[in-house]
Amino acid sequence: MKKIKVIGGGLAGPEAALQAARFGCEVTLHEMRPNRSTEAHQTSDFAELVCSNSLKSESENTAPWLLKQEMRIAGSALLKEADACAVPAGHALAVDRVEFSRRVAERIAAEPRITVVREEVTSLDENSEDTLTILATGPLTSPALAAELQRLTGADQLAFYDSIAPVVDASTINMDRVYFKARWDKGSADYINCPFTKEEYDVFYDALVAAHEVEAKEWEKLDYFEGCLPIEEIARRGRDTLRFGCMKPVGLRYPGTEITPYAVVQLRQENLRADSYNLVGFQNHIKFGDQQRILRLIPGLENATFLRYGQIHRNTYINSPTLLNEQLQLRQHPNIFIAGQLSGVEGYTESIAGGMLAGRFAASVARGETPEPAPRLSAHGSLVHYITHAEAKRFQPANVTFDLLLPLEEELRKKIRDKKERHRLQCERGLNAWREWLDSSPLSA
Repeated sequence: MKKIKVIGGGLAGPEAALQAARFGCEVTLHEMRPNRSTEAHQTSDFAELVCSNSLKSESENTAPWLLKQEMRIAGSALLKEADACAVPAGHALAVDRVEFSRRVAERIAAEPRITVVREEVTSLDENSEDTLTILATGPLTSPALAAELQRLTGADQLAFYDSIAPVVDASTINMDRVYFKARWDKGSADYINCPFTKEEYDVFYDALVAAHEVEAKEWEKLDYFEGCLPIEEIARRGRDTLRFGCMKPVGLRYPGTEITPYAVVQLRQENLRADSYNLVGFQNHIKFGDQQRILRLIPGLENATFLRYGQIHRNTYINSPTLLNEQLQLRQHPNIFIAGQLSGVEGYTESIAGGMLAGRFAASVARGETPEPAPRLSAHGSLVHYITHAEAKRFQPANVTFDLLLPLEEELRKKIRDKKERHRLQCERGLNAWREWLDSSPLSA
């Protein structure tokens, strides 16, 4: 049986390693931290959550829910640990970052088939006869390895810029100015809501658009991914843009009243101790001094202490429609699999899902089998179909959404007008296809 080399200790890499080991493969997991860090990581821990601590919606019959349900059915190791260290977040799955990383490290250490090597990998052996490689170095792939990948693919690397949200010390929030509530009261009231009057919003907005951004280096091209725009970029699109985005007040009436604030900033719990909260959707590229001044204009944060300010970092991904097949192998070099954000999926859950698939696919190949692609009707299959069939010239990373899933048959669409019922049927259909795919896999034997 061929051995498997996994490069990258973020989310996709550990999941891929644990999956491959689960199916009998000897795995070497490479992580360059702490010997070499990145622009965004703060630790050398496995599965460090860099941007936020949310793995998105757990509301039944939503696309993120469907993806996670499929992962649970298939036995995703990292999602199991995320469930075990969840923190209150309304209808979303959010985790204690430190506890999550600790639990993932324990899982890896307890797996005798996984050997961890802490060193930077700078070359890829695409012609190895006894080793398969899963490249899961994510959006912060080192320059040397990115150059090596470029050598292999013959394609220019695509880059976009992703941002990190600020984190506030919970003990410094003025609780007299805020209230706990989930939007539309879905789930428990786990979010701290900072309500604005029109006057307060106008002052905040004017300060935000006038803020001094961190200067980009000459070699940098600020090509933001649309799904992760810095808040100041969104604000510059119009005075009310934020009120229809991350600061929308809809569904967040003042407790016990029918009054809706003019705008709202939501704070989401960071850890199990509830001693820190992140500002939802407030990723930014503003100088730290300006950040403190502007963020303290938010009601309730007048004297807040910020444990981390917003930052920005470069993200790299390949042009998957031209390079990958549906088993996540490089078409020209099938010994190399690409997993996680490097393949063009966006988001924590999607990255773990990509790692899970790559681990399964590589394990099948290592055992001498030919893996079947994930079913098109499933959330996993829809994500893979997108990254391998999208228009190459306009390819951008994607989160899992219903837009990626196959629609219902035309007769059903005409018969069923209710959107929620359509989504329920799509999810039911996807889960059935996913179970059938798992049951038919040689790995299930």
